[in-house]
Amino acid sequence: MGITRSTVKVGQKPTKEQLKQIREIAKKPIHYTADCPPSTPEALAEFAALARARRNKKVKPMIALRVEPETLIKYKALGKGYTGIMADVLNYVADNPEILSKARG
Repeated sequence: MGITRSTVKVGQKPTKEQLKQIREIAKKPIHYTADCPPSTPEALAEFAALARARRNKKVKPMIALRVEPETLIKYKALGKGYTGIMADVLNYVADNPEILSKARG
Protein backbone atom coordinates (compact mmCIF):
# COMPACT_ATOMS: atom_id res chain seq x y z
CA MET A 1 0.00 0.00 0.00
CA GLY A 2 1.38 3.38 -0.96
CA ILE A 3 0.95 6.80 0.53
CA THR A 4 -0.90 9.40 -1.50
CA ARG A 5 -0.40 13.03 -0.60
CA SER A 6 -2.62 15.91 -1.65
CA THR A 7 -2.72 19.54 -0.67
CA VAL A 8 -6.18 20.92 -0.02
CA LYS A 9 -6.73 24.58 0.71
CA VAL A 10 -9.31 25.88 3.16
CA GLY A 11 -12.73 25.90 1.52
CA GLN A 12 -11.54 23.83 -1.43
CA LYS A 13 -13.66 20.81 -2.28
CA PRO A 14 -11.98 17.52 -3.22
CA THR A 15 -11.87 16.62 -6.89
CA LYS A 16 -13.77 13.64 -8.29
CA GLU A 17 -10.47 11.74 -8.51
CA GLN A 18 -9.68 12.47 -4.86
CA LEU A 19 -13.17 11.36 -3.79
CA LYS A 20 -12.70 8.14 -5.75
CA GLN A 21 -9.37 7.51 -4.02
CA ILE A 22 -10.91 8.17 -0.60
CA ARG A 23 -13.74 5.72 -1.26
CA GLU A 24 -11.31 3.03 -2.43
CA ILE A 25 -9.02 3.46 0.56
CA ALA A 26 -11.96 3.46 3.00
CA LYS A 27 -12.93 -0.03 1.79
CA LYS A 28 -9.51 -1.50 2.62
CA PRO A 29 -8.97 -2.97 6.08
CA ILE A 30 -6.24 -1.61 8.32
CA HIS A 31 -3.43 -4.07 8.97
CA TYR A 32 -1.89 -2.82 12.18
CA THR A 33 1.20 -5.00 11.90
CA ALA A 34 1.97 -3.79 8.38
CA ASP A 35 0.56 -0.25 8.53
CA CYS A 36 1.73 0.54 12.06
CA PRO A 37 4.84 -1.44 12.96
CA PRO A 38 5.56 -1.78 16.68
CA SER A 39 7.61 1.00 18.19
CA THR A 40 11.15 0.30 19.27
CA PRO A 41 12.13 0.82 22.91
CA GLU A 42 14.19 3.82 21.80
CA ALA A 43 11.19 5.40 20.05
CA LEU A 44 8.97 4.78 23.09
CA ALA A 45 11.58 6.40 25.34
CA GLU A 46 11.73 9.41 23.02
CA PHE A 47 7.92 9.71 23.02
CA ALA A 48 7.91 9.53 26.83
CA ALA A 49 10.54 12.27 27.04
CA LEU A 50 8.54 14.50 24.68
CA ALA A 51 5.36 13.90 26.70
CA ARG A 52 7.17 14.76 29.95
CA ALA A 53 8.58 17.97 28.47
CA ARG A 54 5.16 18.99 27.17
CA ARG A 55 3.51 18.22 30.51
CA ASN A 56 6.18 20.20 32.42
CA LYS A 57 5.45 23.28 30.30
CA LYS A 58 1.86 23.20 31.51
CA VAL A 59 2.68 22.89 35.22
CA LYS A 60 2.17 26.17 37.00
CA PRO A 61 4.05 26.88 40.22
CA MET A 62 1.94 27.38 43.32
CA ILE A 63 2.52 30.51 45.37
CA ALA A 64 1.04 32.11 48.47
CA LEU A 65 -0.34 35.59 47.91
CA ARG A 66 -1.66 38.01 50.50
CA VAL A 67 -4.57 40.17 49.34
CA GLU A 68 -7.02 42.48 51.04
CA PRO A 69 -10.10 40.64 52.35
CA GLU A 70 -12.36 42.86 50.21
CA THR A 71 -10.41 41.91 47.10
CA LEU A 72 -10.77 38.21 47.85
CA ILE A 73 -14.51 38.62 48.45
CA LYS A 74 -14.89 40.30 45.04
CA TYR A 75 -13.03 37.50 43.26
CA LYS A 76 -14.86 34.74 45.13
CA ALA A 77 -18.14 36.37 44.10
CA LEU A 78 -17.21 35.49 40.50
CA GLY A 79 -17.78 31.85 41.39
CA LYS A 80 -15.92 28.68 40.57
CA GLY A 81 -12.64 29.35 38.78
CA TYR A 82 -11.99 32.69 40.42
CA THR A 83 -8.31 31.80 40.98
CA GLY A 84 -7.86 31.39 37.23
CA ILE A 85 -9.39 34.81 36.72
CA MET A 86 -6.98 36.24 39.28
CA ALA A 87 -4.09 34.64 37.38
CA ASP A 88 -5.38 36.12 34.10
CA VAL A 89 -5.57 39.59 35.67
CA LEU A 90 -2.03 39.26 37.03
CA ASN A 91 -0.75 38.14 33.62
CA TYR A 92 -2.51 41.04 31.90
CA VAL A 93 -1.05 43.59 34.29
CA ALA A 94 2.43 42.06 34.04
CA ASP A 95 2.22 42.28 30.23
CA ASN A 96 1.18 45.94 30.34
CA PRO A 97 3.85 48.00 32.15
CA GLU A 98 1.81 51.21 31.87
CA ILE A 99 -0.76 49.71 34.26
CA LEU A 100 2.00 48.82 36.71
CA SER A 101 3.38 52.35 36.63
CA LYS A 102 -0.09 53.77 37.40
CA ALA A 103 -0.58 51.33 40.27
CA ARG A 104 2.69 52.31 41.89
CA GLY A 105 1.53 55.90 42.12
